[in-house]
Amino acid sequence: MATKKKSKKVTKKKESAKKKSVNKKATKKQSTKKITKKKSAKKKVAAPKQSLDKNLFDSMLELLKISSTVIPDDVQDVILKALKTEKKNTTAEYAMNIIDANIKMAKAKTQPICQDTGTIIIKVYHPYGVNQSVFRKICEKAVVKATKLGYLRQNSVHSLTGKNDSFNVGNGHPQFHFTEHKKKTIEVKCILKGGGCENVGAQYAMPYNELKAGRDLDGVRKVILDAVQKAQGKGCGPGTLGVCIGGDRASGHAHAKEQLLRKLNDTNPIKELAKLEKDIVETANKLGIGPMGFGGKTTLLGCKIGHLNRLPASYFVSISYMCWAYRRQGVVLKDDNTIKKWLY
Repeated sequence: MATKKKSKKVTKKKESAKKKSVNKKATKKQSTKKITKKKSAKKKVAAPKQSLDKNLFDSMLELLKISSTVIPDDVQDVILKALKTEKKNTTAEYAMNIIDANIKMAKAKTQPICQDTGTIIIKVYHPYGVNQSVFRKICEKAVVKATKLGYLRQNSVHSLTGKNDSFNVGNGHPQFHFTEHKKKTIEVKCILKGGGCENVGAQYAMPYNELKAGRDLDGVRKVILDAVQKAQGKGCGPGTLGVCIGGDRASGHAHAKEQLLRKLNDTNPIKELAKLEKDIVETANKLGIGPMGFGGKTTLLGCKIGHLNRLPASYFVSISYMCWAYRRQGVVLKDDNTIKKWLY
């Protein structure tokens, strides 16, 4: 009988020990659940896709509006300095005053700076994983809206039929360039490039015997100044040059346009090119071409030069001319696709 009682006591102790261990495990599970709930509560809740798309549309519409109606500060500063250098009561001063008044009026009335709102070039720098086709479609919708609101003129025509009914969206227009970068944010830059200044762009295959221009920076200098001389007032000067040394015929022109995304007050990190940029502007402004080709001291506002690798058989110098209506703007977007900051 004594042994039976002892065994009962042992089994009871074992059962109570098991219950305690089960209770401990249960409380641990509950506590871990609470912790995970707290952690999940701390995580940011992603905005719904619909609101992200709406925010992107609004941001792109605002970017197009500002690009078309407001000259960037770095450009306006150079224009105002140029205005002061022109002689009083000259045609050049008159032209610069009209340009200055035009800039102020466009900003005040939120109207296009120029009736030719130009080719729309949109460059998107994005992190890994961005859906480019969706981004493009939303941007195109913003272009259509901006055109209907009058921020952009309806001037993109079908090349075969001449029809102009697409509200600036068609084959190859707007131009989109997507570049993946290591930053977590999306940056969008926009250039509106008018037809007049695009028409006086140039490309030289070096050596260019007509000017005795060789395959060196002195030869590059000669052909750039030749392009300025030939442009005269046809490019709606005073202009800004984007230049690419090297590349092939297509990449050279594209990289020349990319130089126009630089600020006018920056300095080229390559000393030889920085020196050449300064020399081109100073020399061009002594040619007497002046604003709109009317004569005067302001032929160029700036010159920005880049370079690409090339084949030994080829040496191209590509020149993109931007008119005084230097419409270039950019934004950095937040995670929800609203505008975080302006780049120019």
